Amino acid sequence: MQMPEADATGLDQLSLATAEAALRALGSGPDGLDAAEAARRLAATGPNQVAQDAEPSLPAELWGRARNPLNGLLLSLAAVSMLLGDLRAAAVIATMVVLAVLTAFIQEHRSNHAAARLRAMVTTTASVRRRGADGVAALAEVPIAALVPGDVVQLSAGDMIPGDLRLLEAKDLFVNQSALTGESMAAEKFAEPAVQPAPSPFELSNICFMGSNVVSGYGAGVLARTGRHTSFGALAHQVAGQRPASAFDRGVDRFTWLMIRFMAVMVPLVFLINGLTKHDWIEALFFAVAVAVGLTPEMLPMIVTVNLAKGALAMAKERVIVKRLHAIQDVGAMDVLCTDKTGTLTQDRIILKRHLDIRGHESEQVLQYAYLNSHFQSGLKNLLDVAVLEHVDLHGKLGIDRGYAKVDEIPFDFGRRRLSVIVAQPDGKHVLICKGAVEEMSAACTEYVIGAEHGMLDPSHFAAARTETEALNADGFRVVAVGYKEMPPERTVYSAADEAGLTLLGYIAFLDPPKESARRAIAALAARGVAVKVLTGDNPIVARKVCHDVGLATGAVLNGADVDAMDDQALAEAATRAKLIAKLSPAQKERIIRLLQGQGHVVGFLGDGINDSPALKAADVGISVENAVDIAKETADIILLEKSLLVLHDGVVEGRKVFGNISKYIRMGASSNFGNMFSVLGASLFLPFLPMAPLQVLTNNLLYDFSQTAIPTDRVDEEYLARPRRWDISSIFKFMIVMGPVSSIFDYATFGMMWFVFQAGTSPALFQTGWFVESLLTQTLVIHIIRTARLPFVESRASPALLATTLLVCMAGIALPYSWAAPALGLAALPWHYWPLVLLLIGGYAVLAQLVKLWFVRRWGM
Repeated sequence: MQMPEADATGLDQLSLATAEAALRALGSGPDGLDAAEAARRLAATGPNQVAQDAEPSLPAELWGRARNPLNGLLLSLAAVSMLLGDLRAAAVIATMVVLAVLTAFIQEHRSNHAAARLRAMVTTTASVRRRGADGVAALAEVPIAALVPGDVVQLSAGDMIPGDLRLLEAKDLFVNQSALTGESMAAEKFAEPAVQPAPSPFELSNICFMGSNVVSGYGAGVLARTGRHTSFGALAHQVAGQRPASAFDRGVDRFTWLMIRFMAVMVPLVFLINGLTKHDWIEALFFAVAVAVGLTPEMLPMIVTVNLAKGALAMAKERVIVKRLHAIQDVGAMDVLCTDKTGTLTQDRIILKRHLDIRGHESEQVLQYAYLNSHFQSGLKNLLDVAVLEHVDLHGKLGIDRGYAKVDEIPFDFGRRRLSVIVAQPDGKHVLICKGAVEEMSAACTEYVIGAEHGMLDPSHFAAARTETEALNADGFRVVAVGYKEMPPERTVYSAADEAGLTLLGYIAFLDPPKESARRAIAALAARGVAVKVLTGDNPIVARKVCHDVGLATGAVLNGADVDAMDDQALAEAATRAKLIAKLSPAQKERIIRLLQGQGHVVGFLGDGINDSPALKAADVGISVENAVDIAKETADIILLEKSLLVLHDGVVEGRKVFGNISKYIRMGASSNFGNMFSVLGASLFLPFLPMAPLQVLTNNLLYDFSQTAIPTDRVDEEYLARPRRWDISSIFKFMIVMGPVSSIFDYATFGMMWFVFQAGTSPALFQTGWFVESLLTQTLVIHIIRTARLPFVESRASPALLATTLLVCMAGIALPYSWAAPALGLAALPWHYWPLVLLLIGGYAVLAQLVKLWFVRRWGM
């Protein structure tokens, strides 16, 4: 059989064709394909999988880690050093880059691999008619990825639709297309040819789409499109592309370019001053290259990645998969969390709570008839039916169907919004039992019964019913009406026309109870400065009640109609104030998120359907759950194995710890480098030699960077975790300008000490060694001052690892002038009385730096 091109036959033409013609057009038959033909088509079309972000190759991952301005700058400086013949400097610089890139690559690769294992945990199959070598057709369970156009699949309640298909058979078949359309109501599908084209593909009555699922009934269909050619695949391809830069990514880029602009001014200035004053332009160039390396926060990529990887490991212990490492910090910066209510604020488990007559009194007859209707209806039991059956089981009332037998059924549809079963009673009489939406049931009922009282319904009864159901809705209940009608025992076939002249029995009321943890989680998030906003497609009255139960004060409630009626400016202001926005479409959710971001908020979004994918992608951090549709998990940055706001609260704290430690490195490096530049410029103007040899600058920088490698293990003060944290380049710049010159004061004091006390003007090596040691010790000490807004060592102690690395670097700096490496580095042994003097300088620096830091914190914060 010749396989048609994927788009050769449009779905609208297949919809108009007969079943036989549709099979012919797709090169198939009633018994489907044989195994050989299916294998040939699979090789031609590829796996039946929707588009998703391609798994990067190892070289691509390495390139992704290496490709940033800092690494490019450092490698350029290494190349310049090599061309100038300074191979030792080039080797030191290249080593820094390689270590940073490899560390980042290893951590990110592990995270990507964990996410891939999560995706591999889900396997789905379909029942397919396949002909064997003997030509005999049989049903087989085939992985959905192996299906091809022309395959004939069987569908029953609960099945996923494995591709875009034309129905060949259907019996009471209702399909939930909400993952594609956002419409919560199931659509009934038929096998008969359509009479005319539909205005929308999703309204084609005999076409089912990949990404939807069967709610009730059964059917069979022939696959017309698979994989990326399906409507689901087209949408998945659209949302699985490159996501915009997050708040964290933008912050890193802004800081990087700040430092590059700073170097673009300072390094040429250092080169010119030393060339003009020392008259050795080659030596001045070597020194300028070393200074450029010293100014570069080359360990930033590694510090960032190790911090994020540590956070990812902590989150994994809380049953959370972090797909994109930078998302951990974005969670910490998040100040608005947008989420649906179902399963997040509620238990996602509907419970039957009330069974009432029309006067609001408990009625056992209402419960019995509701149970009979749910028990005898065919197809997949929906959550309401399950709740009725579980209620009867839980309360020990099994057996209330004893003696009853099913005669016929009038299936549910979304025009009538009712479902009826006809049962034979123990006495042989037949009764039609109907349950459905209150308005539609009221239209079908003409009488009422309350115990022994029986009468005709009048406007007062309907008014009382509206009052009762509205009161239940206001309490968060979903209300369904129950009625009945006695039927002649000789009839066995019924239709929707028989649902008239019913007797109204009463109502059953269901509740999706709030999670016990939701109130605590919302309060905890609010204490951390995170506002929770509920974006839902549900009824605003019910949603407001749920919000009230979990302690979320909604105030004025917006709905989808309000959203469409507002321009962007008005909606941005309204969405900032609103806590609950109901009856929303997917596009409206995405629009609200983008407008909130435009107001300066860092926005997280929690969603689990394909209709949530645009919003997940638009948010600064997209959050999904393990049982979400594949494209939602693919788009999300974080996947929760437990749908809980408490888990997210833990993520917020972890994200702030990560950002706190990254900020420490940035503030330390920026202020220290700026102070060193002040010192270098002053020394270069007045000294007849370089204040520090190029290789000494690089060694000093490498040791200082090593002392900071343990920052990811450091503790973060509790007050720092109390509010959202995000990049503030102006604050970093102010800190650099304020704290940098403090170190320069003591550098100049060291210059004076070496020149006047130790007469080092005639011994460049001694002078350079004296500044090398003092610079390294003061830079290492300032780590402990800058890492906290408190008093270091007393009110806030660093982690043992950070204490160890700083102590090791200090010991190395003290020992190097007396070691075997001293001649290679151009260092000279220091006289014994250098040490008490330098300790006084270091002590003075510590006191002044702490005082300046406290002044800065009081004025601008940290």
